[in-house]
Amino acid sequence: MRVRNKYRKPTAFPCNVGSRCSISAVVWSLVGFLLLLQFYSLVSRRNEVSRDITLRMSRHPLVRELEQVEEENIQIPPPRGKRSPRAAKRRPKRTTTLVDEFLDENSQIRHVFFPDMKTAINPLKDAGNGSYYYYPGRIWLDTEGNPIQAHGGGMLYDERSSTYYWYGEYKDGPTYHAYKKGAARVDIIGVGCYSSKDLWTWKNEGIVLTAEETNETHDLHKSNVLERPKVIYNENTGKYVMWMHIDDANYTKAAVGVAVSDYPTGPFDYLGSQNPHGCESRDMTIFKDDDGVAYLVYSSEDNSELHIGPLTKDYLDVKPEMRRILVGQHREAPALFKYRGTYYMITSGCTGWAPNEALAHAADSIMGPWETMGNPCIGGNKMFRLATFFAQSTFVVPLPGIPGSYIFMADRWNPADLGNSRYVWLPLIVGGPADRPFEFNFGFPLWPRVSIYWHRKWRLPSALSV
Repeated sequence: MRVRNKYRKPTAFPCNVGSRCSISAVVWSLVGFLLLLQFYSLVSRRNEVSRDITLRMSRHPLVRELEQVEEENIQIPPPRGKRSPRAAKRRPKRTTTLVDEFLDENSQIRHVFFPDMKTAINPLKDAGNGSYYYYPGRIWLDTEGNPIQAHGGGMLYDERSSTYYWYGEYKDGPTYHAYKKGAARVDIIGVGCYSSKDLWTWKNEGIVLTAEETNETHDLHKSNVLERPKVIYNENTGKYVMWMHIDDANYTKAAVGVAVSDYPTGPFDYLGSQNPHGCESRDMTIFKDDDGVAYLVYSSEDNSELHIGPLTKDYLDVKPEMRRILVGQHREAPALFKYRGTYYMITSGCTGWAPNEALAHAADSIMGPWETMGNPCIGGNKMFRLATFFAQSTFVVPLPGIPGSYIFMADRWNPADLGNSRYVWLPLIVGGPADRPFEFNFGFPLWPRVSIYWHRKWRLPSALSV
């Protein structure tokens, strides 16, 4: 027989004089209150975003021009040569896609993706008519009339000189494979630097970090790999610090290198390389926050995840603190920016030199958690959007004077001739209906959408002064 505990009290407590209510009723009341609070928060957030968009559009009506996307209707050409019906029946031909045509250096529509020199952007020739149009995918000439060599690059705005500096891989050399099935690459020549006052006319400042010609054990020996250089300025030391991906010919070193200079135009002194936090590092970027703290973001664990961690005060090393983000999502080519206290990031999938779908991510704290929002690409056609306009992210440049407006910098890689890879710059706008994350969690904020708009040609709003 069960003995009743005489000291046990009933599972209820008084709510009002002369009445009693159960714990479950109180719990459900709290849940209802939290749901109402969450709903109010979402409505307030949406109203705040809507007010911000309305204000931005009223101040800068020409932004609407950036959001008027263009469509593409590229016809895949029929296969060359004829096959007998009997042969076709024995071995049906696989359906050809636009990505296949893009990767085929003998494609009949290759000129669509890689126009020749006849259509090159020449700022000195075109500046007279005040057009200043960007043409994504065309050859872009510097002020000396030579194609710009700044692939996988990043942008630094130097406040002391009111000048933009564009750093990138100088790839003026033959493309080859280190091994028969290895990744396409070229010898290290160095990091190119270009300067501009208007983000359109670029002066060649030369190679600011040069390759090592004789010492085969040096990280920068010409037989090795240098990719994705990014430069930031350190106010504490007065130094310009460059971080980059350093690798060997078969991409097994997986390290980051650091160089430093007194001037944005170099020369930069190479300090060495490391595996940050004891991990392999491949595609990477540097992000400098509003408070002056800089962060290293890099693909790791065989590119299955991204790692992020703060740099030391002098920007020359990483601190021990590190977070793993986007675990298992296989993302690379991170490009970070910040708007109204929220951190955003554009990443690429891991498909070598072949284009793939970009994804946008957001976080309230740069150390995470980061949530994936979706594909930010708008316009072109379905294949253009799924292939990030046949390009890969590298950097995002804020446009001064237009809140929530940026330039999305990407590379259209040419696997058959990496030195002839092209630049795809497009307008990126933060605003519009909020994106719901792939995995919606209770309490998750609905951030405004990140949109990258496709244009065959476009220009910065005329009211913008850079």
